Amino acid sequence: MRPAPEQYGHTGRKQVPTRRFQEVLAGLASRHGVPGAQLAVLEAGLTTVVQTGVEHQDRRRPMSPSSAVPIGSVTKLATATVVMALIADDDLELDQPVGEILGDPGLAEGMTPRHLLSHTSGLPSDPADVTGACLREIRAAVPVSPPGTAFSYSNLGYALVGSVIEAVTGMTWREAVEAILLRPLKIEPSYAGSPRTVTGHGRATGPSGARPVEQALPPMLEPAGALALSAADLIELGRVHLGKPGLLDVVTAADMHRRVPDAEPFGLADGWGLGIAHYEEDGEVWLGHDGTADGTSCQLRIDQGGACVVAFTANGAAGTDMWHDLVAELRALDIAIPERRQPVPARPVPFPAGDFGTYRNGALDYTIRPGGHAGADLVVDGEVFPEFTLHDDASFTVRDPVTGRPTPCGRLRGTPGAATAIEIGGRLARRH
Repeated sequence: MRPAPEQYGHTGRKQVPTRRFQEVLAGLASRHGVPGAQLAVLEAGLTTVVQTGVEHQDRRRPMSPSSAVPIGSVTKLATATVVMALIADDDLELDQPVGEILGDPGLAEGMTPRHLLSHTSGLPSDPADVTGACLREIRAAVPVSPPGTAFSYSNLGYALVGSVIEAVTGMTWREAVEAILLRPLKIEPSYAGSPRTVTGHGRATGPSGARPVEQALPPMLEPAGALALSAADLIELGRVHLGKPGLLDVVTAADMHRRVPDAEPFGLADGWGLGIAHYEEDGEVWLGHDGTADGTSCQLRIDQGGACVVAFTANGAAGTDMWHDLVAELRALDIAIPERRQPVPARPVPFPAGDFGTYRNGALDYTIRPGGHAGADLVVDGEVFPEFTLHDDASFTVRDPVTGRPTPCGRLRGTPGAATAIEIGGRLARRH
């Protein structure tokens, strides 16, 4: 007998049984020491949700389909979607100067919502004073590049996006994201650090397992990372970017999803749109975003061509490593999420003496100094990463403190021996 049509995905293959997803998720969580995780997959109009483990290492409450996990920077995709909904309603223009929107001539001339959403605003990554006022911090910030000229991942930029949303709507960012996005999608709002959210866990060195950690996010940065959602909630957010009617019109959605030419997110993704990343392989493009909060890791991937959405949450610091293994397992099940393969390092070369020194992104300093065995060390706010190795393509690696393996983390910008900047973790840091 031929199976019913709904048993097949868009590729014509049979749907993956729920129990198989469950086995994969539970096995990987055990292998990586992650206390709890969720996986949701939308395919052929059907959503499958599985979960494993517990919300808190010590309290042992089981993870449920509705457990709200702090999603970190995936919040930026929600914030950007709210902005694009305002664009669709003609309440805001993408290329209007932000200073004009906010009535603040002290903001950088020419900086627009398009720059903020695509991380090409030139603003540093984070505020120097997280207790200060957003606009005061931005006016005082030293830019890493002129607006529209380079990609540099910026939480501070999304704090400013939140101010734009508040100015246009007359609501707080929380009120706006709930009214415009979450409630229409039937998502129960929750925020990192609230009593009903899942607890994150750091890596433990002893036999007691993962170590519970508290969430710490200053109010200024809520538009960049405050939401807590389940994997099933993330599927609903992903549906918006499959063309779910009622929020974004076709033209606005296409503008959001289109790759921004000057946004080259080295080491983070293959491209960037307006608040949404591009992950590419063999000509196929998936959209999405990654996020980490304190002791959590979350990923969202959207295949527009195949009408497929995959969402993953984990409440352990090893969640990102678990995600990479999960992608391999899903690919074996014919869910072909592009792999973020670590590039094979090019030939090691001596570090030019002229490039030793300090590179700065806002209040964050990256210092490259001579190290042992004629190599170099990277010092980030006092933390030393040894075996900092430069390669002949200007990329560099450091030794991962957990695995001990060389790990690509960035590249030099400029002429060897006279570097003007480094790109590291998607952030541009200028020679200081």
